[in-house]
Amino acid sequence: MQTLSLVTLVVRDYDAAVRWYVDVLGFILLEDTPLADGKRWVRVGPRGNAGAAFLLARADTPAQEAAVGQQTGGRVGFFLVTDDFAADHAAMLARGVVFAEPPRHEAYGTVAVFLDLYGNRFDLIEPR
Repeated sequence: MQTLSLVTLVVRDYDAAVRWYVDVLGFILLEDTPLADGKRWVRVGPRGNAGAAFLLARADTPAQEAAVGQQTGGRVGFFLVTDDFAADHAAMLARGVVFAEPPRHEAYGTVAVFLDLYGNRFDLIEPR
C-alpha cells in the first residue's frame, strides 16, 4: 500500500508561512524540527486530516525563490476539500483569506479559488 504523505511548498520564510497556514488558513502545525544550516522540517496540514500535508521548505537558491507562489505556473495546484463549504468559506473570509472569485456551483461541487500568502492558488471545494 502507498499513500501520498507530503507535498513540498517552497516559501520565503518559515515563520511567516507557519503563521499564515496556522493562524489564517486554520491548519495545524504538525512538526517543526530544526535541521543543519538554519533549515527546518516544518509540516502543516488541515485539522482532522489523516492524508497529505505540506512540507514548508524555505527557498535557498534564486531558482527556488522565483518559484515561490508560482509552483504550478499560476494554475490551481492545491485542493482543500470540505464537508461544509459555507461555514469554511465564511470562517476563512473572517480570518483574512483572500478569495480570487466568489463561490460557484460546478457539476463536481461548490468551489472558490483562494490565494495563500505568496499567491499560490487553491480550490476550496465541497464535492457533490
